[in-house]
Amino acid sequence: MNEDRVILRTPRLTFVMWDQADAPLVQRLHSTMATTRYLPGNAPWSLEKAEQRVRGWFEEQARDGTTKYKLLGEDGRFIGRAGISRFRSEQFELGYSLSEEVWGKGLATEAASALADWFFDRRFALGFIAFTHPENIASQRVLRKIGMRERTPILIDGGLDAAFEMTADMRPGRPSAS
Repeated sequence: MNEDRVILRTPRLTFVMWDQADAPLVQRLHSTMATTRYLPGNAPWSLEKAEQRVRGWFEEQARDGTTKYKLLGEDGRFIGRAGISRFRSEQFELGYSLSEEVWGKGLATEAASALADWFFDRRFALGFIAFTHPENIASQRVLRKIGMRERTPILIDGGLDAAFEMTADMRPGRPSAS
């Protein structure tokens, strides 16, 4: 792996910037109802949609210095995407999606916690949000576990999603980004 593309490492995960040819990985990640049931559209992604998202992540990275990144497991295999990117231009949003075969192993919590530290260490902003489908209890548990606080639900694509927020001073044992 080209080390200059590595954004962040944890004990079990490596976050790297995408390659132009990664759309098939993204499409495969979102190819089942299990992995898309809580996403807008509630349907498996086409290759065209995956290509559009990968292009968008390159644009976000160039503009903001942060986006959703390719997530690799300990063995270097693609296992999902995770990152913090702009949401509706006025704030940042944490998001992640992992392959079914790695669910229930604490990787979403590890990724989300590491991203929060990384985000505040680099002082992108004083805080960020996250939102989930109201039935996505597992994701809500991850957000609470990393210290996010529930806030007023947010309207996303016609549905009311559970919403969470985190500010730099909410990180236990971490200095404020101010």
